[in-house]
Amino acid sequence: MTKQDKMDEFLVLVDDTDTAWGKMEKMEVHQLGLLHRAFSVFVFNTKGELLMQQRASEKYHSGGLWTNTCCSHPRFGEETDFAADRRLKEEMGISCNLSYGFNFMYKVSFENGLTEHEFDHVYFGVCDDIAKPDPTEVQHSKYISLDALISDIKVNPQLYTEWLKLSIAKVVNHLQHGRLSFVA
Repeated sequence: MTKQDKMDEFLVLVDDTDTAWGKMEKMEVHQLGLLHRAFSVFVFNTKGELLMQQRASEKYHSGGLWTNTCCSHPRFGEETDFAADRRLKEEMGISCNLSYGFNFMYKVSFENGLTEHEFDHVYFGVCDDIAKPDPTEVQHSKYISLDALISDIKVNPQLYTEWLKLSIAKVVNHLQHGRLSFVA
């Protein structure tokens, strides 16, 4: 898929209950700030460390910032769990069983005039494979403990994506309730 093809993808427009009501081209959705379906994937290794990615600097927003393992949007007509699996392979070059955790909504505007207004489905997985990121998507990757990540977000919030900063407490809460076993 070419870079232009990625920009021409149609996203699923939803209401605040995640009921689909239409579709629109990806960049137009972000220019208008319309609520759309998205997903975030958090993959941990068996030590309980989170696989992070630093977004490629050429990304249409939040380039060069650190974020969770994988984030994207299901294409119109694509199931969200299938899209999460697909993008994990495409972005990070790994595959593992993903389980649905929770969802949340957020809206953030960026300096370039684009807005993320997402109904975000959060998935979790466990994998010890070495990431083989797509360099057009990801500059670097690393594993980090949640304690170290939370501490660094407090000290250096400008290094992290807005959706990661908004979701990390929800992720910790999900994990504290024993909803993920760190066994691959």
